[in-house]
Amino acid sequence: MVKIELECSACGYREPYTHPLVTCRQCGKQWFEARYPYAELNGSLPALLRERPFNMWRYRELLPLRNDVNLISMGEGGTPLVRMDNLALMLGRPKLFIKDERQGPTGSFKDRQASLAVSVMKENGINEVVVASTGNVAISYSAYCARAGIKLWAFMSSMVAPEKMREVALYGTEVVKVTGTYDQAKEVSITFAEHKRLHLDQGIRSFATRESMKTLAFEMCEQLGTLYGPEVPDSPIAMRAPDWYFQAISGGLGPVGVWKGFEELRTMGLIRKMPRLACIQVEGCAPIVNSLRAGLETPQDVLMPQTNIIVLATGKPGVAYTALRRVMLASNGVAETVTDEESYRAMHALAKMDGISVEPATGATFAGLFKLISAQVIGPDDMVVINCSGHTLPVSEDLLGKTWARSVAVSQTTEAPVPIPQQEGLLAALERLDERVKSVAIIDDDPNAVRLLKRILQARGHYILYEAYNGREGLEMVRRERPDMVLMDLMMPDLDGFGMLQAMKADDALKDIPVIVVSAKELTPNERKRLAGQAQGLLQKGSFTDQDLLGDIHAAID
Repeated sequence: MVKIELECSACGYREPYTHPLVTCRQCGKQWFEARYPYAELNGSLPALLRERPFNMWRYRELLPLRNDVNLISMGEGGTPLVRMDNLALMLGRPKLFIKDERQGPTGSFKDRQASLAVSVMKENGINEVVVASTGNVAISYSAYCARAGIKLWAFMSSMVAPEKMREVALYGTEVVKVTGTYDQAKEVSITFAEHKRLHLDQGIRSFATRESMKTLAFEMCEQLGTLYGPEVPDSPIAMRAPDWYFQAISGGLGPVGVWKGFEELRTMGLIRKMPRLACIQVEGCAPIVNSLRAGLETPQDVLMPQTNIIVLATGKPGVAYTALRRVMLASNGVAETVTDEESYRAMHALAKMDGISVEPATGATFAGLFKLISAQVIGPDDMVVINCSGHTLPVSEDLLGKTWARSVAVSQTTEAPVPIPQQEGLLAALERLDERVKSVAIIDDDPNAVRLLKRILQARGHYILYEAYNGREGLEMVRRERPDMVLMDLMMPDLDGFGMLQAMKADDALKDIPVIVVSAKELTPNERKRLAGQAQGLLQKGSFTDQDLLGDIHAAID
């Protein structure tokens, strides 16, 4: 068994870990860090990892559970690291990954927290616990407490989606709906736990919950090491840290825990560099980001959050701010705010571009990423990992709006076979769905660029799409199909974009078809002059967004 010590972060007092401590015996403060025999583990860990499945508990010796008999696990951790192919191409950031925590047993990264926290509760004989939550924590704790035989009381703001409350209740949890904010629900839960003398989950104050989050760092470094090779030559474990780690924050638990994971890997000599952290909050509830920007040592609370993204509506971060501020300063981190609307648009982009449906908190994370890329904070070669914290199920109406589906009425008559005129009427109804469709030809010798442009157009409108992979085939296709718009590259085999534009302008039947050039080439002044009057738009590959493309298309067609 690995010997673990608890260290007071305020005064440095240490003692062997036998049970969780609430206050330091020396200074009375309430923040402890778990410390492990790192030099010893550096020698034994490689062999252990080779024999273990890829999940959170493969790093068992770096987690504060004394006896495996108390381990409550449902396969949490070991989530995929997924490259965002289409978004990466669109944004010009080829090393863009998500850590897909939607794959956890209850669909969020809080399953890591629940697994370790509930295991520690069981180990210490706790049979009844109180937790305050905006949704994901209550769902995860409910599942793991049910498995451990621990009674759970979940205090939740009345603003939490009723679907999430019902899921919490399904596990047998006592759900207490508090009419007010999450911070008010948390205060009520504290009073209740004190009155009933029940164990209160301490959230970020609990070293066990923070320790669970560092497994994200362990996993992503292993996964990046497999893809790109070890950061440290001849390392016994191939690990590589990203340049950036992105996460939307409510109380700040995730980044604080993840940062400790990176610190431990560096202490063991498995990585050298430490990533920069990017923490994102919504504008309607951004006490941490606003306080960081103002250089405050204590946070300026938000008493009445103004956001529909309830999982991010923590207005009083308390002691979490101090811990996160330390981490952000150490990492040279960046704090950014986004609107609810920007978060929802990012959710649409992820689902439509790369087929990944995420919760609004992850939408906020990507909205922050888009802002920082636009501001040139994230370099083209930077390796970025985004915490995909959970799934969007169920999809709420305010995300899609009221016109997300079309209806086609089909006669329900049971009379003799439907006559031909009625069949034609149905076909006509289907055709009317597309009566405003525009046709677009995409001509590019890079199949990835063609795929990206197709996905943008398919996701944002109803277009008939044609494609060709060199200029000569493209010109023949345009003559044959007469599309309403042409999107073309400049540098192509057989006939380049300049030659194709010249041929189209010389043809009376084609000269009025608008053309938008989408090129990776940095054009010279002379080349720009050649395009003047011939192309209606010019977009640089790797630096445009779908809004840029759609804006140019609508301006040229309408």
